[in-house]
Amino acid sequence: MTTILHIGVGAFHRAHQAAYIQRLRQSGGRRWRLIGGNIRDDAEPALRALAAAGCRYTLETISPAGEHRYERIESIDEIIPWTADLRQLIAVGARADTRIISFTVTEAGYYLGVAGLDSSAPEIVRDLALARAGRPGTTIYGALFAILKARSESGSGAITLLSCDNLRHNGERFRVGLLGFLELVGDSSLAAWTGANAMCPNSMVDRITPRPDHSVRERVKLATGRDDPSALMSESFSQWVIERNFAASRPEWEHAGVQMVDSVVPYEEAKIRILNGSHSCLAWAGALTGRNFIHEAVQDPRLHRFASDYVADVIPCLHARARPLALDLPKYRDEVLLRFSNVHLRDSVQRVAQDSFAKFIGFIAPTILERLTAGADFNGASLMPALLLRFLQRWDRGELPFAYVDRSMDESAARAICAAPDPVAALCHNAALFGAAGSQPALISAVRAAVARVDSL
Repeated sequence: MTTILHIGVGAFHRAHQAAYIQRLRQSGGRRWRLIGGNIRDDAEPALRALAAAGCRYTLETISPAGEHRYERIESIDEIIPWTADLRQLIAVGARADTRIISFTVTEAGYYLGVAGLDSSAPEIVRDLALARAGRPGTTIYGALFAILKARSESGSGAITLLSCDNLRHNGERFRVGLLGFLELVGDSSLAAWTGANAMCPNSMVDRITPRPDHSVRERVKLATGRDDPSALMSESFSQWVIERNFAASRPEWEHAGVQMVDSVVPYEEAKIRILNGSHSCLAWAGALTGRNFIHEAVQDPRLHRFASDYVADVIPCLHARARPLALDLPKYRDEVLLRFSNVHLRDSVQRVAQDSFAKFIGFIAPTILERLTAGADFNGASLMPALLLRFLQRWDRGELPFAYVDRSMDESAARAICAAPDPVAALCHNAALFGAAGSQPALISAVRAAVARVDSL
């Protein structure tokens, strides 16, 4: 058997990557073993429950029309219990039969700025110190430092490191971050070994997966007769696109519906800018108008118009690229908004709003900057920084109806924006969000006009 080690066994991994491995096995591809583990202890109760059930669980999928389907997922072969030294995780990652290490750590978990790794982030500073002392950390870089060190010393051979997060050019950018981390550690030999032996294909993932609540368990029991504490749910739609860029062997994912391509760029640009960008639009606007769920936000004609106006500025940017998209982008937009309207998912505004800074930088800012550079108007896209500003001001005043979590946000800088005499100008001048473009009068005036539209909600 050949092993895939997955780091970050959360709901999305279990509804997406593990489900594809399940399909692969059903098609006859049984050569690959899937082992999962985490680098933090925050999900240990859920993982213990999953391990106690033999790593088996029920996946409920629901279409926008309300069609429910129940599938027993048995593709995770082992859950590695968390320990602070990550000893067992490192051992599995270093084995010669482990050919792929995949991970879902969220967009903010990569600590990437415009120039690469954000070495000033407290988590990275801490993990650099741990790595210099020969100990693993709790970021993906700190954990992989320890795994790759053990792998290089044991002569276990080349490895594919597969990001499964919504990050533009996720494989390329992760590789830059990883090599930058290893250089900062001062381990030039490991950096050289990794550069020669680790491949990092780009990928695009797509499946809306809300946090499961007790109602999922109740529906599963009613439909299947199983009382499954690890049951979860997602939408029926699923897509996975992976670049053909592997260090060694890989599963024949094509037989499970995965699109294996030479370039992920056309797929990821459409998905990140249209789906993820409009998702954030609806989360911020939903929070400002008292909505608890994304389907409530998209069913409001005013908020639906905000998302549509934003996408109207995205579409010409995508068609202007060196590789124009064959995809029908207006149709794709409509399909995305229909998926968001799925009342059965009860996907929370809180979940989608988390890590808004990283999402704005990755999903939204490129469209605004490209429209600025082209001298084109961006009245639709300018709604996004306006919504983010009003959302942050609600957070600053303690007026959000939920706890807001943002691992990529500099809290002091965000509060300074909210407290500034001219918050619009302060937001635009934030280098993390807009780089050098923040001083352009066209940006500030467009955002100021968009704030007036937001305030009319």
